[in-house]
Amino acid sequence: IMVPDLLLCLSFGYAAALKPTCLSAQFRRPGDFIIGGLFPFGSETVNLTARSEPTFLVGERLLVDGLLWALGMKFTIDQINNSTSLLPGVKLGYDIHDTCFEPAVALPPSLLFLTRNGTTGVGVLCNYTDYQPRVIAVIGPHKSDLCLLTAELFSFFLIPQISYGASSEKLSNTELYLSFYRTIPSDKNLVEAVVLLLHKFGWNWIATIGSDDEYGRGAQELFVSTAENHSICIAFDGLIPIDLADPKAQNQVEDIIKEIKKTKVNVIVVFASGKPANTLLEHSIRMGLIKKVWIGTDAWMYFDTPASIPNIQSIGTILGFILKAGTVPGFQKYVADLFTSVQQDEFCQESRKINRLMYSGMLDMHCKECDHISLHDVSSRLNLSQIQPVYVGVYSVAHALHRALGCTHRACPKASVRPWQLLHFMNTLPFEANGESFRFDQSHSTNTGYELIFWSWKNSTLTYLPVGSYEGTLYINKSQIQFHTADQKEPTSECFRHCKPGQFRRVKGFHLCCYDCTDCPENTFWSAKDSSTCTPCLQHQWSPVRSTQCYDRSERYLFWNEPLTIALLTLVSITISLICLTAVLFFKNLETPLVQASGGKLNLFALFALTLLCLSCCLCIGKPSNNLCMIQQIAYALCLNGCFSTFFIKSLEITLVTEFPRCAPTFLRWVTQRRAWLLVALCLLTECLLCFCYVHLGPDYLMSDYKSLPTKVLLVCSTESWFAFALMHGYNSCLALVCLLCTFMVETSGKKYNIARGITFAVLLYFIISIFFVAIFTTLKTVLRSVTQIANILTTSLGILGTYYIPKCYIILLKPDLNTVDYFQSSIKEEPEDSQ
Repeated sequence: IMVPDLLLCLSFGYAAALKPTCLSAQFRRPGDFIIGGLFPFGSETVNLTARSEPTFLVGERLLVDGLLWALGMKFTIDQINNSTSLLPGVKLGYDIHDTCFEPAVALPPSLLFLTRNGTTGVGVLCNYTDYQPRVIAVIGPHKSDLCLLTAELFSFFLIPQISYGASSEKLSNTELYLSFYRTIPSDKNLVEAVVLLLHKFGWNWIATIGSDDEYGRGAQELFVSTAENHSICIAFDGLIPIDLADPKAQNQVEDIIKEIKKTKVNVIVVFASGKPANTLLEHSIRMGLIKKVWIGTDAWMYFDTPASIPNIQSIGTILGFILKAGTVPGFQKYVADLFTSVQQDEFCQESRKINRLMYSGMLDMHCKECDHISLHDVSSRLNLSQIQPVYVGVYSVAHALHRALGCTHRACPKASVRPWQLLHFMNTLPFEANGESFRFDQSHSTNTGYELIFWSWKNSTLTYLPVGSYEGTLYINKSQIQFHTADQKEPTSECFRHCKPGQFRRVKGFHLCCYDCTDCPENTFWSAKDSSTCTPCLQHQWSPVRSTQCYDRSERYLFWNEPLTIALLTLVSITISLICLTAVLFFKNLETPLVQASGGKLNLFALFALTLLCLSCCLCIGKPSNNLCMIQQIAYALCLNGCFSTFFIKSLEITLVTEFPRCAPTFLRWVTQRRAWLLVALCLLTECLLCFCYVHLGPDYLMSDYKSLPTKVLLVCSTESWFAFALMHGYNSCLALVCLLCTFMVETSGKKYNIARGITFAVLLYFIISIFFVAIFTTLKTVLRSVTQIANILTTSLGILGTYYIPKCYIILLKPDLNTVDYFQSSIKEEPEDSQ
């Protein structure tokens, strides 16, 4: 178009801007084959998070580039319909809808495209081979996030979908997205171009930031892995939130900038969409992150919003890659003529009439804001907006349809074509658009290459200056790039970090030039001789996090002066005092019927054994040794055996009297008087033999535990042979079990005192305490193990004292009238049955 003509159109359009137009009625036309279009007319959606009903959403704030892309599709289809060679006799229609960059907005028109032709319902079939949807193919959408959503949907029906802006590498999976195509390269090519640019300037210490969406995350992940393979070190990588209205998002952006400033990098690579990139640049200027080299992509640096940020020139040097897309001849004149036509009443009436021929239910408004803009509003982007990817996408469908119909240059046969029939021709054959030849590669992409541009400022005017290109290899014209440095030469950005004492260098990305400073963990220390790792401390030493030396561990055991020990010794003293008082009381009343019936002098021996048992608690306090660990168990076993042996004698006596009255006169002399002491000695001798076996099989030994406590070595007694342990203590348990079997069934008159019941309760309490003790003792490996052993001794002693001796003390002191021969001589006897 000639410049004077365009200026005339601009002035005319601006003068008529106050009058509403019918531009919104230009995005739907009937035809033999309909091509669907998904374009971002709006850039914002109001109350998206507050939706409570699945109502139709409308995008707000018109996006000029989205409108121009949609007009590019309309222009291309009109051009094809006017062609006499590509699809002669066949008229293409189109149905273009808004996506507003939101899945909730893009899904309704996507479902509309899938409806059966002529209806608004999607058929549910087992076989969709003969299914004829509303559209033959779909152009769009622009963003990778939306394409990942819609591509699976269209691929199920095998409807060709050609995106003009989605670059995510995930979409290269042709098994999952069988009918998805794109007329731009994937992010893999873009990342390779950025890495070559960094390598060309020798920048190997950089930061990278992406937007927290599919494009940003995918591109940054690819970039990090590719950069590592080219000896480029990533000082920092972060993601900018998409929901920038959230107050927390602003704090996250500020935190990212603070972290980048700490790294002292001079080069920042930004893989972000428009709004996040705009926010990042605004905050960077405000927080002083300026005079850097910013490497961007066409996702943000070719738009006018970042360029209009106040004081943007102070940000530094901005370089970036944009798609190498040629101009589309005739498009600017087409747009100018269209804006002139939509202001004419006759044209608008005809457009609305044609538009009503296509039934679409509720989706009849495509671009509300379009009726209130003029050519003047879009003129600034008309020369910059990249229309060719849309143009090529439409032509790929037209050429595939040409081959599927079997057209010649003169005519096309009238035939029905299903969308899936186009895929074969799109996969295998090249096609032409604007005089150039294109072909989809194995990943269904067209690698047209990139152009390297530089933001050149002259008198506060921005010029997008081409300074290089990438088509497999990178070409740069360095002489045209004027960096922000004083001499306008490229700055250096090399990898360096100064780690603090107590930190070691962890190589990042397997490159020696870059590393993270990581604190030395516990029980390791940093040595200046080897800064790439931390040296473990010796076993008897420890160290805190980020330490430069090791410290000797202090010993930990149950000290004599700690409060817990004092409390336990107090309990031991009280228990021993009770036992001694009981012994004194029994000694003074030794000849009374009660004491004689309970065992006489055997009681004094049992109380003496209990006293020694309580005194053995002192063996568990203080610094342990191998001998102490062994003596603890032997003392416990022998003392307890001395007590249980007296119970054993008394239990046998009770059994003979109650269960075997005829044999009692013969055998009672073996369990009474002096011969009873012989049995006690025999029991003790047996226990001594078992203790001897315990010593030789595997006694307890001192163990130094370096793992349970972080800064101390725990000295505990550990069991070497559980068999020897069970053998020694099991004998006492067997004596206790015999006592229980001999006494628990003994019955006496309600008016008589039952001596057997005291033994029964004492033994039962011993078993209960032993079960809990063994369960706790075998699992604990702290000072509480000694505490548990002391607690076991005290509870056992108090249990025996309370169940067997205290009731007798009660009778001696408070019920002396019961301490008579008449009361106790038959207390354990039953009358023998008469002989038959």
